[in-house]
Amino acid sequence: MRTLLAGGAAAAVLLTSGVAHATTAHPAYKKPKIFGTSFQPDPRHDFTKGIHSRHNGILRGWITTIRGTTAEYEPIKWKKAKYTEGYFVGPPEGDVTAYASPIAKNVVFLSAYGCKPAMTAMTVDRNNGLGNKRCSRSVLLKRHAKQGHPSLITVYQGKIVQVQEIYTP
Repeated sequence: MRTLLAGGAAAAVLLTSGVAHATTAHPAYKKPKIFGTSFQPDPRHDFTKGIHSRHNGILRGWITTIRGTTAEYEPIKWKKAKYTEGYFVGPPEGDVTAYASPIAKNVVFLSAYGCKPAMTAMTVDRNNGLGNKRCSRSVLLKRHAKQGHPSLITVYQGKIVQVQEIYTP
């Protein structure tokens, strides 16, 4: 019995340390306000040169299109509503504020709705509303190809290395 418990504890330590290591494969960037009411500026990005990757950092945004393993994404902001708390909106129609980056093979996808297609589970940090359930890259590709979900998108060396969903009821 003791051997079984010790083996289980060792496996748990290995599993949790593997997840912790996977989430720190890139530098720790400052997170934007989750429910910020303005679009994040990107003064170093030249939108006249066509759609390309954002510089290193975290963008509050959503994925609009996935082609193969390349995602197009745009910034979002929180808009207060009259009868509800509010909702996220993207740039107005015709705005060229968009990016495209390949999704890294070892991307960390932290879901706010669980890993199953039904998205019925709520898997969020109750302090900040960010997803904390790690799901596979294939779940990310399938889910975000259908519909964009508000997320914190981390870009490092031109690739999307982490997508953390923002829970919105």
